[in-house]
Order: sequence, then C-alpha cells, then structure tokens
Amino acid sequence: TKMKVSVSVSLLLLCFVCRVKALTIESCPLATGNLLRTEVEKTLTLTCITDEGIDPSNQNELQWFRNGARVNLAEENRWSRSSLCVQPVTKEDNGVVFICQLKGDASVNRSIEFDVQYPPDLNDTKEVFIEETSDVVLSCDVRANPPVTVTWKKDGEVLDLTSGSYKTTNNGITAQLSITKAKHDVHQGTYICEVNSSVYGIMGRTFNVTVEDKVLRFPVGPTIAGVVVVLCTIVFALISRRNTIIKCIKPN
Repeated sequence: TKMKVSVSVSLLLLCFVCRVKALTIESCPLATGNLLRTEVEKTLTLTCITDEGIDPSNQNELQWFRNGARVNLAEENRWSRSSLCVQPVTKEDNGVVFICQLKGDASVNRSIEFDVQYPPDLNDTKEVFIEETSDVVLSCDVRANPPVTVTWKKDGEVLDLTSGSYKTTNNGITAQLSITKAKHDVHQGTYICEVNSSVYGIMGRTFNVTVEDKVLRFPVGPTIAGVVVVLCTIVFALISRRNTIIKCIKPN
C-alpha cells in the first residue's frame, strides 16, 4: 500500500513539474550557463523557445529586452519561438543582458549575459615636443576585456617612478604618465606604455619625447599697446614741432 501511495505521489509530482511554465534560450555560439563569451566583430544568435508546459493559446507571446529596453520584434517572431541576431558584436555589448519573457507573465523569463573580449586600442607611435620646464601628460587607452596590466618604460628600461618628476594614473580606461618640469638630460627619450593581456599578449604605444630649449616670449597685448603709445608720442611730437616751426617763420 505504501509503495502504491509513493508511486502515485511521484506521478502527480511529475505531472505537476511537466506543467510548470518555462522558457529556454539557445545561443550560437553556446553559452556557459547564462554567460555567453564572444569577441568583437563576431555574430551572435539567440533563440527563445517556450516549453511544452506553456498553454499554446495567446499566453505564449514572447518579448525580448536588452538591458531593460524592449526590443522591437516582427509579428511572426513573437510566438512560441523568437530569435535575435547581434551583428557585429562591439565593445559596448560587453556586460549587456538580454532577457526573454512571456508577455502575459513576466515572471516566466530567461536571461543571458554577454562577455565580450577585446584588446586595447594601441600599437602606434606618437611624436611629442615640449619645452624645458614645461609639463606633459602621455596617455594610452587601456580599456580591454579581460583587463590588462600596464608598465611604463623609458629607452627600453622599466621607468623609475620614485623620482618626483613622474606620476602615473590608471582608471582601467586610460593610463597616464605625467612629467613635471621637463629637463632635456632627464626626460628626453622613447617612452612605452606597455600592456600585457592574458588573451592578446603584449602590446603598447610609443612616445618619442623631445625636450626643446625654452623660448622667451613677450606678452603680445602689452607689447602692442606699448608700440602704439610710442608711435602716438612720436606723432604728437612731430605735430607740435611743426606748429612751433610755423609760428617762428610766420611773417610780421
């Protein structure tokens, strides 16, 4: 009797589970759990499918959302099975979450998150000219997925940052090297912002820094004003001198 009761309860539970509403998201390439790893410029397809437990009436209309914003779907792409194509994948798609849900019951949903890998935008050379005692900031874009490590080098050697004339910052998007009061014999040379990626290897940006002699500059505004004053003074002096001469030779 106990065995019969147990079998009956199991059958009831099985039937109940079969009727639970559920959705499935299939992806190409395949996702690991709800995480889909890919790279920029690739093409992704997502397909949301209603399970058999869902009432095949008007309750099986599907909706897609991208980071909370509803995706417009064609009428024929809403019922029981709905597909999306992301082409091409960009950096901005990293971390994006797509959700497929039943229009009539938002609690029935599935989500998938994009993990887009991409290297930093580097491997170029820049020419930098500065005057002695001037300040300069060298910048390179280090935004990447996975994140990279940054090393600054000068003339092939790891830069000694203990000197007070150097300062580095890195917010994960831009890495900067600041040089204050540049000196020809200290700061001129070839600098490299070298990044190391676990996926894309080593790359970097080169800066050829030339420190030039300081050029003495005169303030333009005051100089022009001074010239105008001098010219006006000369003109008035000439006019005054002319009037004096005329008075002297005036006939009696």
